[in-house]
Amino acid sequence: MSVIDDVKQKLDIIDIIGQHITLTKSGRTFRGLCPFHGEKHPSFYVYPEQQSWHCFGCNTGGDVFSFIMKKQGIDFGEALRELAQKAGVVIPSKFEPGAESEERQKLYQLNQAAALYFQSMLQSKAGEKAQSYLTRRGFLAKTISDFQLGYSLNSWEELKKYLMDKGYTEAEMLTAGLIIEGEAGKKSHDRFRDKLMFPIADARGHIIGFGGRALDDSLPKYTNSPQTPLFDKSGSLYALNLAKEAIREQGLSVIVEGYMDVITAHQNSFNNVVASMGTAVTEKQVNTLKRLSKEMVFALDADAAGKEAMLRVEQTSTEALSEDILPVVFRNKIVAFSNIPDIEVKVIILPSGKDPDDVIKEDAQAWQKLVKEAVPIIDYTFDMATAGLDLTTAKDKSLAVEKLLPVIAEIKDPIRQAHYLQKLARLVQVSERYMEAALSRLKIRPKRAPAPKPETAYLQPLLSNPIEDYCLALLLQHPELNVKDEELLPEYFESSQNREIFIARRQSAKIEELRERLDPATHENLDALLGKSLSPNRIEQKYTECALRLRERYLRGLAAKIEVVLAQEAESGGRAADLAKLKEQGIEVNSQLGEVFARKRQRQLEQRG
Repeated sequence: MSVIDDVKQKLDIIDIIGQHITLTKSGRTFRGLCPFHGEKHPSFYVYPEQQSWHCFGCNTGGDVFSFIMKKQGIDFGEALRELAQKAGVVIPSKFEPGAESEERQKLYQLNQAAALYFQSMLQSKAGEKAQSYLTRRGFLAKTISDFQLGYSLNSWEELKKYLMDKGYTEAEMLTAGLIIEGEAGKKSHDRFRDKLMFPIADARGHIIGFGGRALDDSLPKYTNSPQTPLFDKSGSLYALNLAKEAIREQGLSVIVEGYMDVITAHQNSFNNVVASMGTAVTEKQVNTLKRLSKEMVFALDADAAGKEAMLRVEQTSTEALSEDILPVVFRNKIVAFSNIPDIEVKVIILPSGKDPDDVIKEDAQAWQKLVKEAVPIIDYTFDMATAGLDLTTAKDKSLAVEKLLPVIAEIKDPIRQAHYLQKLARLVQVSERYMEAALSRLKIRPKRAPAPKPETAYLQPLLSNPIEDYCLALLLQHPELNVKDEELLPEYFESSQNREIFIARRQSAKIEELRERLDPATHENLDALLGKSLSPNRIEQKYTECALRLRERYLRGLAAKIEVVLAQEAESGGRAADLAKLKEQGIEVNSQLGEVFARKRQRQLEQRG
């Protein structure tokens, strides 16, 4: 959760707005005189379940941040700092103007100093045990140097003392995750002791964290840096800096699990291999690789095959428009990721009991063959779904269809979908016509919980806005897109920080100018949007569809709010003039919704034609 979301969750919008105007409970809402325009009868409403507000007099609204910004005439960063203080949330120093870059640069330098120290310790007499281990594993001196491998002394404070002599503070070392804070008044101490050290770099080669391997039987076998301002294990890939050029040249990335697997692969000239560092591969990591390659191959344990979890199709919060979400199992865990048409995802099944490190050392050509013969993810899913089934029986045929038809339904490419539907029909020996009918019945069933009724449609929390994020990412990554006022308006963005970024984008499409316009508090969100993986196809059409969806969502929400207020006012005997005005606004909103629906139908007809 971001700091911004944390502030939202810890504050009640009723309490905050109630400090500025008098609010009276009215059904499930609160109302009062609008502080932004003169009025004698209240048209300002607060919706506690959605943590939002709207004034029907001046037709504006938003969240708690937008209220404070408008009421006090301050920008987003100032509003965040004020509300964070009320919520008791500590704002990171990187959110302060001019601090972000300086802090990160200092941490990069600190990690580089630590890496050089670990490298020097590997070459010392104390590092002989680690040197012997690397020799036994067959690693060459050049490989050890390329990967900047090192050794951490079996000592509590040697690294800390070394870095303090270099001018770094304990606070900086704690932030970088290099030392651990002592308990009950005890001194802080080094995090890594008596470990073979693996520096972890980002795509640009900046060291962002470390992994350490025990050189004896002690547990845990591997220790990684904690979450830091630089290091996010779920979003990092080991050796990406060394592999990215080969991945880009070959159009193929291979994802394995461990440090040793990667190092052995690179030493044997398989330079397109990266690792997830012992965890399930995450969507963040896959999105990074999408930008580099057209094909991804996951090296899976033989023991992971056949797990029921493989067959689950999970939707994620980052789903955008009509892109597929397909599953991958890695070390018995589900990996969900967007599978867009120009990315081919495959898997290889390793020989039982062997890691990529073992396979490559025994026979490099066998590894090459495994990668070359990798199986497309859906074919692998077919194999796993039918493993152990007797497809001569009606019961197991039905079970196979039950497992595989939902997977086929998720495929948006009609040619690929038809291919796998035919494959399933042949597999269970039923007619294709029957399978097509079954697929049609499945498609018309609601895949999620039914949409809320109009009067409760506005009650969803405002912490996640995937469609807003996707639309902004399109605009930021494609300066050629024109932001037409009739297509997209600031009020369509429910998130205040998204609204701020959109307004800045309208004023300047150049990223550096845009960044300067924005408060540092929004830079983290800006960077996430700039790094979001997008398909390069149909950009203008996708933007138009996005804008249409945002407008529809905004109008639906406004219509729902009007309905709720009308019902409450009618029940409590509200003023006839107020009711008439609300009804008039409702008619106008419904008219605009009609225009949206007409445009959507027109687009559908154009696409079919």
